[in-house]
Amino acid sequence: MILASTSSVGLLLGIAAALAYAVPAVAAGTLGDLAARRVLLLAWALHGLLLAWTLFGGEPRFGFAPALSITVWLVLTAYVVESQLYPRLRARWTLAGFGTLAIVLALLFPGGHLPPTSSPLLPLHWALGISAYGLFAAAVAHGWLMTRAEAQMRQVSPVAEGGVPLLTLERLMFRFVGAGFVLLTLTMLAGVLFGEHLYGADYTGWRWDHKRIFTLLSWITFALLLLGRSQFGWRGRRAVRVLYTGAALLLLGYAGSRFVLEVLLGRTP
Repeated sequence: MILASTSSVGLLLGIAAALAYAVPAVAAGTLGDLAARRVLLLAWALHGLLLAWTLFGGEPRFGFAPALSITVWLVLTAYVVESQLYPRLRARWTLAGFGTLAIVLALLFPGGHLPPTSSPLLPLHWALGISAYGLFAAAVAHGWLMTRAEAQMRQVSPVAEGGVPLLTLERLMFRFVGAGFVLLTLTMLAGVLFGEHLYGADYTGWRWDHKRIFTLLSWITFALLLLGRSQFGWRGRRAVRVLYTGAALLLLGYAGSRFVLEVLLGRTP
């Protein structure tokens, strides 16, 4: 447990956000729709404040758990926006549960202190990578909703999860995949072409390490998914399975390697 390395302000914000997320996650059957939406919005705002404090506070830290926390927050941001456009979209209970889990993990494993940046463009490079994570995670969430909606449609009615049409969920999923693919491509190109400028003396050139191999494999998988969609009309379960595969590879690329270093090996690079 690494709670001792978390500041008091970050700890209080984390506890408040986790509790706010836990309310709709646990009390799904008793909260009304409006009350649940307001509590989730409060939790999302507290989560955002926690992330801002973690990254820009007195001693900014980062690691696999904060990366997952940011990813979940970005997914919730997409949900907050989409729920205004599609009021019948229903995923708040599951997302609230993931929000609680992500914050607890970030409190337990806050990661290592961020080194001084060698270039003012390095934070932008990191932001591109994390944003790609968030977009693909949002695509995974829509893939899961689409799969569940298809199962419900077979059993009950031709209406998707929460009343959102199945084709709408599929279209949103591929939009997130496309946007995430663009950001992931830009992130990889920046690392390859401008690595020395971004990282300065810390840059040791291209290495075939776990992070780069898994990231490249995920890029290839997402490229195949988009190509299969445009050229062969991939959709439904096949598309979702390919999406899950690419997301799993991407997760192993950064969060997985950092998890091994921070948790299993006890190192915070």
